[in-house]
Parts: sequence; structure tokens; C-alpha cells
Amino acid sequence: MIVTLDNRFEIDFGSDGLVPVIAQDHGTGDVLMLAWATEDAIKESLIRGRAVFWSRSRKCLWEKGETSGNTLELIALHADCDWDTLLMLVRPKGPACHQGTLTCFADRSLTAPCDYAFLGTLEKVIDQRIRSADSSSYTSRMIAAGPKRLAQKVGEEGLETALALSGGDDAEATSEAADLVYHLAVALRARGLSMTVIVDELDRRHHSPRYVS
Repeated sequence: MIVTLDNRFEIDFGSDGLVPVIAQDHGTGDVLMLAWATEDAIKESLIRGRAVFWSRSRKCLWEKGETSGNTLELIALHADCDWDTLLMLVRPKGPACHQGTLTCFADRSLTAPCDYAFLGTLEKVIDQRIRSADSSSYTSRMIAAGPKRLAQKVGEEGLETALALSGGDDAEATSEAADLVYHLAVALRARGLSMTVIVDELDRRHHSPRYVS
């Protein structure tokens, strides 16, 4: 169930007024951290669009990243079946752990829930290349070439993928499809979009009567 400002009062905050919140990377699926929240923290998270928790040590609200800058952009907030545990889907702006790691669970093999999680990692690598503008990086050079060249490359890779699917073997089809997905990801990031918008659109279509047969 999606938590909103209107239904947040249905959350079971327990006898201490707190509810556990699991923060998960919306792009990669990585479990980032576990924190606690009060009703006011949930309200502030929904209003600000960033993760706000309750500090049990300081006894006050704290926005994740308010000192480090490593905020968690709120994408969606879900309650479990009993409304006593929350799952916060976020887009992290830097490491989520105070020790400087991307997640509080250092072993990433424990936090990758699906086969598609690497796409989120790929986007982060592309973002790094965008910021670095390193001329030795193929990704950086493609981005520097501009949107028309990126669009042209996506078209070329799309044609090569189609040809491989129609007449090539499985290895060739897989290789060409990977090239297509990579160049599409670069083109999307270059204009500030994410692969998640594609997933969101597919999900919307899946639930739309227009596309359901």
C-alpha cells in the first residue's frame, strides 16, 4: 500500500511512537539502510520529497544528508500488510552509510534482489563519466558529441540488433542487444532521464486498459 499524507495515520507506530523504515535504491534495488520514523518524520518526508527519520540518540527529526549532503530523494513510500513496517524507495545522492559506503550492508551480494539491478549501477557509472568529462572514456566522448550523435548511435545499434536477431546466433544477438541498451542508457542520462522512466512507463501500460488484451 502506498503511503500518502492522507492515509499516514493508518501506520502502526508502536508503543514508542516509532516505525521501522527500510530505504531501498529505486534504481538498483540495493537495500541502503534501516532507520526509524515518527508520524512527523513521515509527514516531513512526504512534504519535502526527501527521507526524514527520527534520531533515537538525539531525540529529534533528522533529514538524511542534512550535514553530509548525501540525501535520499523520496520516490515512493510503501507500508507492509500490517502497516507496521515501511519500505522507502529512494534515489540516493551519494553514499547512504555514514561510513562512506553506498549501503550500510557492505556485502552487495546480499542486497541485489533481481537480475536487472546492474542497470542502476550502469547509470551511476554513466553519471560519473558525465561529471568527469574524461576524454579517454568512450562514454564521455559520446556524451560530448551531443544528442544528435547519441541518437544516431542508438539507431545504428538498433539496426545491428535487429539484424542479429533475424540472422545471427544467440551470442551475436546478446552482444548487439547489450550494445543497444548501453547506448540507450547513455542517451537517456545525457538528457537527464533514467532507465526507471522506461520501467515506469511499461508498468503504466501494464495496468492501462488500453494495453491489456
